[in-house]
Amino acid sequence: MGYVPKNNTIRASGLLFWALNGLKFVLLRMLKCFANNPYQENTYILYDNSGKCAIIDPGMYTASEQNAVVNFIREHSLTPVLLLNTHCHIDHVLGNRFVFDQYGLKPQFNQGEQWILDEVPAYAPAMGFRYEPSPLPEVYLPETGTVEFGDTVLELIFAPGHSPAHLCFYNRADNVLVGGDVLFKGSIGRTDLPGGDHDLLIRNIEQKLFTLPDDCVVYPGHGPETTIGYEKETNPFF
Repeated sequence: MGYVPKNNTIRASGLLFWALNGLKFVLLRMLKCFANNPYQENTYILYDNSGKCAIIDPGMYTASEQNAVVNFIREHSLTPVLLLNTHCHIDHVLGNRFVFDQYGLKPQFNQGEQWILDEVPAYAPAMGFRYEPSPLPEVYLPETGTVEFGDTVLELIFAPGHSPAHLCFYNRADNVLVGGDVLFKGSIGRTDLPGGDHDLLIRNIEQKLFTLPDDCVVYPGHGPETTIGYEKETNPFF
């Protein structure tokens, strides 16, 4: 529900090398991406050498999508300790209940997204979804600060505009941003949904994301990864 991709081909990320501008190679060992549900939403597993992992924006809808996530966690001997939502549109929370049932984790997101989550059960049937209501958070995330698991520290970047209280998660050590539906390769998040604000989204990208290093790799909520520098130079919205 974040944007309309140019095509439906989305790569899952594992142990991969990327060439950035033909000059630099980046090895990312600790991120796995699954494209889930009819919106091809990117579900991420972040993990580190501690064996702990965070599940971000679980969009698993079918049994096969659920099994793919569970099998990856099992095969890599990971222990899920955090369930994070960048925001609470339906395509990013379809798997919240499954993660809770499987691992006992309740979601964490900014409290300003609660009313977005509360509306999902009402409109899910009209969209053709069987929706198992998400558990409610025990902890809400602030607009600034950090959230930690294992040896990993994720900085919170508050970037509403696509949704009213959207958060991005920045791993400064690896220079990686899990950005949700804020910035895409060649595009931005849609702003015509409840709580959307186009001008606010543009300001947040310019003032909060474009201040990150140019070689920061951005993993969005839909579509392929990109970099901050590439979007500053080529994104038609700027």
